[in-house]
Parts: sequence; structure tokens; C-alpha cells
Amino acid sequence: MDTTLQDPLVGQVLDGRYRVEARIAVGGMATVYRAVDTRLDRILALKVMHPSLAADGSFVERFIREAKSVARLAHPNVVQVFDQGTDGAYVYLAMEYIAGCTLRDVLRERGALQPRAALDILEPVLAALGAAHRAGFVHRDMKPENVLIGDDGRVKVADFGLVRAVDSVTNTTGTVLGTVSYLAPEQIENGVADPRVDVYACGILLYEMLTGEKPHDGDSPAIVLYKHLHDDVPAPSAAVPGMAYELDELVASATARNPEIRPHDAVALLARVRAGRGLLTAEQLDAVPPQALTSEHDNAEDRTSVIPRSLGVPRPLPVNEDDEAAGPPRHTSRFQSPPPLPPRRRTALRRGPMAIVVAVLLVLGVGTGIWYINSGQFTKVPPLLGKTEQEARDRLADAGLEAGRVKEAYSDTVERGTVISTDPKAGARVRGSDSVSLTLSKGPQTVRVPDLDGYPLDKARELLKDEGLEPGMVTREFSGSVTKGSVISTEPGKGTKVRADSAVALTVSKGSPVDVPDVTGDDAEDARAELEEAGLEVRIAAERVNSEHDAGRVARQTPGAGRRAAEGDTVTLTLSKGPEMIEVPDVIGDSVDEAKRKLEDAGFDVDEDRGLLGLFGDTVKGQSVDGGDTAPKGSTITIEIR
Repeated sequence: MDTTLQDPLVGQVLDGRYRVEARIAVGGMATVYRAVDTRLDRILALKVMHPSLAADGSFVERFIREAKSVARLAHPNVVQVFDQGTDGAYVYLAMEYIAGCTLRDVLRERGALQPRAALDILEPVLAALGAAHRAGFVHRDMKPENVLIGDDGRVKVADFGLVRAVDSVTNTTGTVLGTVSYLAPEQIENGVADPRVDVYACGILLYEMLTGEKPHDGDSPAIVLYKHLHDDVPAPSAAVPGMAYELDELVASATARNPEIRPHDAVALLARVRAGRGLLTAEQLDAVPPQALTSEHDNAEDRTSVIPRSLGVPRPLPVNEDDEAAGPPRHTSRFQSPPPLPPRRRTALRRGPMAIVVAVLLVLGVGTGIWYINSGQFTKVPPLLGKTEQEARDRLADAGLEAGRVKEAYSDTVERGTVISTDPKAGARVRGSDSVSLTLSKGPQTVRVPDLDGYPLDKARELLKDEGLEPGMVTREFSGSVTKGSVISTEPGKGTKVRADSAVALTVSKGSPVDVPDVTGDDAEDARAELEEAGLEVRIAAERVNSEHDAGRVARQTPGAGRRAAEGDTVTLTLSKGPEMIEVPDVIGDSVDEAKRKLEDAGFDVDEDRGLLGLFGDTVKGQSVDGGDTAPKGSTITIEIR
């Protein structure tokens, strides 16, 4: 059965703008719907707080905090928030709609993933979290359900509903927030939540992708929590024999029980992931774990493709030094046996042992020369991403290379003072005497939020782009001092230093508030005049409905009476086509109780007329509208009792 048919919001229009089409998911705080923005004609996801929670100010504050937090993250791997508002008892967010599946769906279908696929998913997740961490926020609830994989292969992080500012109190209610399988020990024990709890959760995610199972399991949440506190996460290679040591190291680093040992945020972990990936061979990256789920109908392509093909990011691999040209193999190594000598006349053997020694040395010398020309004079550039300048110089020296020119560039993902890139790139073949240029991170580029107070919205957006910032979510509020359509304030506030390309949320004036008058039951023209006199626009709905009011009068209005609207807002009036007429049951001769049941079931109210003679009677002797006639539904039928 389609449960969405029972949802009262499906088919409704929230805030006069968002038409709710179908329910997607239900969570602890909110329900997510697929909706259409009727102004911009685009599909989006509408996250609506459960009405039972909307009465709790702390829940509403937390819900709105999610919107403002995500609106500040202008990152391609974060699900974007477009709008936030309320409509009666409904508090909602309008968000980007991602057509696709979650990482949980992928794991459920495929089991363990190949290392290449796991890293292809993990890297954009860490990039999204890194942007959040550098903006001062922690996700707190990273799990496969919150990793969305679009049909086009894009990976996005969703549901920042548990986010808090890094320096805020994180356990004010005494409740541990998050999902037990991905909670860091310090979250469980002390309620502490800094960026390292997201790093821990990502380590669990990587383990689960590589092995197809969670590292800690138990019959109850308490057992799982105990294991997080007292047991180390096992190495993935214990479940998948032959897995690369570098992957074990990444999981161990991210899931260290002591947070001081973990990478300090997602940006630092991303640097380690990329450096570790550069050390893996193609065979190690594409190894199919035995836990991978396949069907007997899968072909070879299917068995090694666990995520959409577009997710695979082409990456340079180390150059193979021993590639052979077409044709028979040549003697290119001094460790190979020399080719057999051609048959010679017996007289050559009489030249003595010295001639044989000279011949062998000659062949070895030629072989060594060829080896040196082809390979011996070359070395490979080691992976240096995320290393400090001194660490990079030491590694180059170990490889027989020198550090060349050093320059700096801004980076949103690589820690300040560490290597962003090298020239030539890691894995490239270079001569042993060559130098390698280094590019070091200057950290993220920062700019100051301009003063936009009082500017019209379009002009404010232009000024933000001129400063290298992105216009973020727009929230509208009533204001008696700021012109309608102009900026009241920004988040972050004016003068705040933020990363370039960051989104700045704008609060825009809806103008002076207007109390919507009650015009239900009024004649349509009288209702229009009263609303326009209040400064509101009027729209008459095309459909008409049955109501208690006479035909042509106002049956209902949106927004309703008593609601606040801005001057110039539109009020939609739905006109009545008169009451619904239904047949009156004949109840004469029935008992009082039976007569009342019949009339109420038919849709009427019932009044009793007993008079002096009917005080003790129980039989209906008459009714105000004869049985078989029609009367407006909801009207009152009087029964005479004698």
C-alpha cells in the first residue's frame, strides 16, 4: 500500500510555493519529501520537522541551525540548502534533490567494495567534511545512510542535523547524539565532539567498505559502545587476506581510540588517503574482496564495478620501468644471464681461459650499459602530498633527487605548509640528478564579508561575488525599518574573515507585517476590497468547494485569518459552491437513540423537542425536515419526542 496517500502533506503547497509530491523518508526529527518549487519550476527535497516537535523551541533552534550551517558550505560534495521557513505548524528546509542511492544501498547490494571504489567514495566525503571542519562545524553523525551517490556518480554528504559549532558545549542535554556503530570513544565517554569524531567515523566507513561489515558488532547497542571504548578496530586485512598494508594503516590512523593520535580533521585525513593511494598498485586497487556480493549472471565488468562508472576518477599510476617493446625480449638487466654464445670452431677453444673471461666480461659490460641507458639512470618521484617542506626534501634526498624551486598556492583541502603538488608528479621517471619543484599550501584563501545591510537582494548577491564569495540561503523576516526585498543581516556577519568561495546566508526583509483579516463567509468582492485595503494582493482559486457558506461567498482563505503576511503578499480565496445537500432519513417511530444515530451518521446535527408531554417519552413522533427531503450537510434536524 502506498503510505504517502495517508500523509496529509502530500498534494499540499507549503508557504504558497513548495508543492509536496511524495514522501521519501522519515527520520527521528523530520520527514523528507520530494517537492516542486513552483516559482523556479525545479524539483527539490523538502525536510519538514514533525509537528509534535515544532512546539519545542530547542528542537526548532537545532533544526534551523542545520540550515544555517549547511548554507555556509558552498562545496560540491555537500547537499545544498536553498531555503528555510515555516507554514503554520510546519517548519521546513528546502534542499537539493539527489536522484540516486545511499552508500548503505551500495553496501547492501554489493557487500565489500574494491579499494579503488572505496577510496573514490571516501575522498569526496572527506573533502565535504574538510570544508565543514575549516568552517568551524562538526557533522557528528557520519554513516553510510548520510552518503548520497547520485545517478551521475557524484558523491554528497547529507543530514547535518547534528552539527554544532566546534567550540560550543556539545552535550547540554546529557544525551549522546549519533549512531552507535560510528561513535568515537570520546563521544561516548565525555560527550566531546570535535572534528576528530568525524575522522573516526570515516575510518569506520572505510573499514566497512573494504570488508563489507562493521568492525564492532553485538546483540545490543551497549555492547557496541563498550567495544568502541575498549577494543581497537581490527585491520581490514584480517578479514580480507592480502589487502594492502597501506589500507590497514589508514584505518588504524583514523580509528585510533586516543583522539590525539588521529588526524586532526578531515583535511588532514584526506591528505593521508591520497598519499596512501599513491603507494598502491593497480592490482591492489582493483582487487575484488571475497566478501563482495556477485551473482552467477555477473560478467567480469560487473564483478569489479561497485559504483557508477563516472565515480571512478582517473589517476596517474607509477610508470612501469620494465615495460617491454613489441618483439622478442632484449637483454636489459645485468642480473639476467647473457645470451648463449654462437657455436665457434674448435680452434677458438684453444685460445685458453683468458679469452673466455674476456668474452664474458664484454657481454656483462654491454648488458650493464644497456640497463643503465634504459633504467639505471632513472628514478621515480616519491609521493609527497601532505608532507612538510623538510619531510619532502628528506624523501627526495632518499630517492637521490634534489628539491628545486619552491612556491606557494592557496588550498582548501591541504594543510598550510605542506605539499600540494610536485613537478614532475609522483611516480614520474626522472634522472637521478634532476630536481623536483614543490608547491606548498598557504591554507585556504580568506576574504572579509562585506557590509550588505540595506542593499537590495540582487545587488547584495553581486557584491558578494565581487568579493569572491557565494550567495547562500535566503531567509525572509518581517522588518519595520528595512525596505522589503533588502538585506537585514548576513551570516557570517559583516567584517568576518571567511574562506574564499564560502557561502554567505542572507536575511532579507519581507517588509512591515500585516495581520491577515478574516474574510471567510464574505461576498467575494467585499473580501477583495478588505484585503486590498490592508495592503495585500488577492487571487481567486479556480476550484470551488462545498461549505456551510452560500454559493459565491468565501469558503476558505490562504494564509488564514490572524496569520502575518508582508505588504504586497497574495491571499488566495476559495469560493463556496454552497452547502452539500443530502437526503434526510425518516426517523418517525424510532427510539430517540436510534433516531439520533441515523441522523448523525447521515451528517446532521440533532436537537430534541420534548415539550411537557415528552419528558419521559422515548419515541420520535415528528421531525423538522421530512424523511426523504434534502437538507444542507451539517445542518440541524429537530426531532419531536412524545
